[in-house]
Amino acid sequence: MTEHFLAERNGAHLRLAFNRPERRNAITVAMYAALADALTAAQDDPEIRVITLEGEGVDFTGGNDLADFMKELPQDGQTDVPVWRLLRVLATNKVPLVAAVHGNAVGIGTTILFHCDLVVAEEGTRFKMPFTELGLVPEAASSLILPQLAGRQLAAKYLLLGEAFGVDEAERFGLVTHRAPAGGLAERLGKVMGDLLSRPPEALRLTQRLLRGTSHDAVLERMEWENGHFSERLTSDEVKQAIMAFFAGRNARG
Repeated sequence: MTEHFLAERNGAHLRLAFNRPERRNAITVAMYAALADALTAAQDDPEIRVITLEGEGVDFTGGNDLADFMKELPQDGQTDVPVWRLLRVLATNKVPLVAAVHGNAVGIGTTILFHCDLVVAEEGTRFKMPFTELGLVPEAASSLILPQLAGRQLAAKYLLLGEAFGVDEAERFGLVTHRAPAGGLAERLGKVMGDLLSRPPEALRLTQRLLRGTSHDAVLERMEWENGHFSERLTSDEVKQAIMAFFAGRNARG
């Protein structure tokens, strides 16, 4: 595990949380590995009935820590890097997974939500997938799942243009299932989690699997396709220039 990631067990509930609030929970390679390991271990633990995914501090997550990510670029054909492991376990997860989102949910902070069974969002949450701004392509099978949820043209607004959107839009096209007032995220999450834990556990798991059906095959195939393009893009001049511009802009803002 890493100091920037929490895995806390309380009976049948496994709480997972990004814990790097001083950096807006920007995700490092070590954090990806810890999350992938925790989710993988939970698959074979019948005592875990609900998993929640949260973020400490003011944001759910600001997305990738670009400086850290660029130091650990996946090599051609490499499939065991932490982020790819995480995506695979998300696609095949067999335990009800509930995300509690607030503040900013950037990049994978939004696409990871497509693999959660329920998403509770606090008023004011801002979702954004700025892949093309960084010279990259979508990941986490978002190029497949988002058009299915929102339609191709709305998906193009969020993926081609990288436009941000709020809780109203996210709820309208089905990404957000429950909303919480400002400051009320923990209470709303607790109610949803309590309702889940009150259900017979085997019925809950079987229903979750039935809802997913065989779609994980298509999701895994799209992830592999996206990952190939993503890896190629990471070494492109476009990405290098975009990331240099990103850091230059951040430094200029102080």
